[in-house]
Amino acid sequence: MINTEGNPTFLNSFLDYTATILNKSPNTIKEYNYDLNNFLKFILVHFRMVSDKKAFKEIDIHDMDISIISRITLEDIHAYLFYLKNNFQSKAATRARKTASIRVFFNYLSNKAGLIDKNPAQNLETPKQDKRVPKYLSLDDSKKLLEAASNIDDRNKERDYAIITLFLNCGMRLSELVGINIKDINFNDCKMTVIGKGNKERTIYLNNACMNAIKTYLVVRPRDSVKSNSRDALFLSERKERISNRTVQYIVKQELYKAGLDTNKYSVHKLRHTAATLMYQYGNVDIRALQELLGHESISTTEIYTHVANEQVRNAVESNPLANL
Repeated sequence: MINTEGNPTFLNSFLDYTATILNKSPNTIKEYNYDLNNFLKFILVHFRMVSDKKAFKEIDIHDMDISIISRITLEDIHAYLFYLKNNFQSKAATRARKTASIRVFFNYLSNKAGLIDKNPAQNLETPKQDKRVPKYLSLDDSKKLLEAASNIDDRNKERDYAIITLFLNCGMRLSELVGINIKDINFNDCKMTVIGKGNKERTIYLNNACMNAIKTYLVVRPRDSVKSNSRDALFLSERKERISNRTVQYIVKQELYKAGLDTNKYSVHKLRHTAATLMYQYGNVDIRALQELLGHESISTTEIYTHVANEQVRNAVESNPLANL
């Protein structure tokens, strides 16, 4: 649940707009609320309307007037981004997200709601991010993880094995896996629909490993006393309700540990990277097809997996026995 009680009216109007018109997901709206709350509190300090010694959480913005927003310039936004980097060592990716929040917020105030005359974020650039090769499991380590998940003597082993199998084969996000409903699975066509970022629906095709793991789990999946709001959920917790993000993260961490893999290095999201990398390396998958499969809005996000392949090529050249002659 998003706490909007301390927000000024114009911020809540913006959040309503993103939920109803832009159809953003609850997680995205929560991020907007958090990012813009901090930004508005910074503005009050920056404009010397409150003491700079006051903790951000104590700054009251609920009666902030739109006239204050009208005074904000591009330089003020840059000052906020510098503040984040200088005071909190905020990474470029974090600042890029906050930049996106600010940009859509001012676009709403100026172009949609007409509450301010000028959009100070019109020429706001996204902080440049370093392209990093994603961490992922090798093919051998992936097999180790699946073997560990299949060999455990646990009452939830069918469920947990199915979870690991879907992550490693489909490259889905944590929220997508948790949100799977049985009715979303087409057993005849071996595919299912998931709800991704921005409430966008997409189709994921299921290979034999996924179909077998799901069917095996459904045989033992609880049927009695399931919570009414979770009856259609594919994966259930011990409480017989839809499994939570935190529980899935715990399951993955436990399976990684049992497989002898570094739980500090790998996580749920790294399994998504692993699936994408393995498909790109071994499946001759076109980059556009991979973009569609992963649900990336921009092809540039998917291109990190081509960098993985390029790095392997470089390593192969460097390991040539003639390299140092």
